[in-house]
Amino acid sequence: MSDVFREAERVFDIEVKWLETTLPLNRESFPEAVELLHGSKGKIIVCGMGKSGLVARKIAATMTSTGTPSYFLHPADGIHGDAGILARGDTALVLSKSGDTAEIAALLPVLRSLDIPVVAMVTNENSLLGRFADVVLKLPVMKEACPYNLAPTASTTAMMTLGDALAMAMLNLSGFTPEDFAEVHPGGSLGRKLLMKVSDVMVTRNLPLLSPDTLLPRAIEVMTEHRGLCMAVSGTGQLEGIFVYGDLGRLMKDRANIAELSLGDVMIKNPATARGDGLLALAVQTMEERGITSLVVINENSLPQGIVYLHDALALGF
Repeated sequence: MSDVFREAERVFDIEVKWLETTLPLNRESFPEAVELLHGSKGKIIVCGMGKSGLVARKIAATMTSTGTPSYFLHPADGIHGDAGILARGDTALVLSKSGDTAEIAALLPVLRSLDIPVVAMVTNENSLLGRFADVVLKLPVMKEACPYNLAPTASTTAMMTLGDALAMAMLNLSGFTPEDFAEVHPGGSLGRKLLMKVSDVMVTRNLPLLSPDTLLPRAIEVMTEHRGLCMAVSGTGQLEGIFVYGDLGRLMKDRANIAELSLGDVMIKNPATARGDGLLALAVQTMEERGITSLVVINENSLPQGIVYLHDALALGF
């Protein structure tokens, strides 16, 4: 093994141990921090200097994109006029390993003057920031991955992970949905994936609808004409089952004579389906998880409205 790879192993080992140590330290304080941040009547202000500031900027971006309006405030800029962004009703999330960073210390009186509660990520609870904060998310007292214990490495990994955990906990509490995510990510490939509905790509004309009494040779003929799928519907049009090429292969393996079977004898009852107003990305996920290449699209009355094919979605970049 090369010395370079051993160094990678050393760094990973240290950073994993930081994460494993950080979560138990915050078993009680993490729910308190989520409650305070989620209950904010205004926006979340996220602050940090240096490497902690870079992590803070990312946390603010993650929160904003997942339903919690947040804003990164650079402490140095904050004490030179940018604190004007602050307002009563806001809540602050402040990151500082030592808790005694000068620029953050200068910003704390401004937060207090506006009655802005503070959640702190800090190693030393007895630091200025630790004493000032309403809730402390504690970082362990451990060596950084930097061999000289100087460059912030494992500590910023722990901060980043705590920030992600806060954002995801608030996402769950707020009921933020993939559709909500799509509204704030309209551009590019991601926007297309999140905004496109099943109805945008489903095939709707000449659907392969058959009675369950249809003999299998006829069902196979129809299935072949419709990309390997046919549907069995009731007399009032509700979906009762489907039959696909994969089912035919398994059937022919087990039985010598299938000509006298009906569609109802061999169809898959209660198949996976999609709704036209559902996200195409979720339909693709369903097909990939189930190892299938198509989904019947039904309405609220179980009436077939179309078919969405995995190949069509993949052609669009999904």
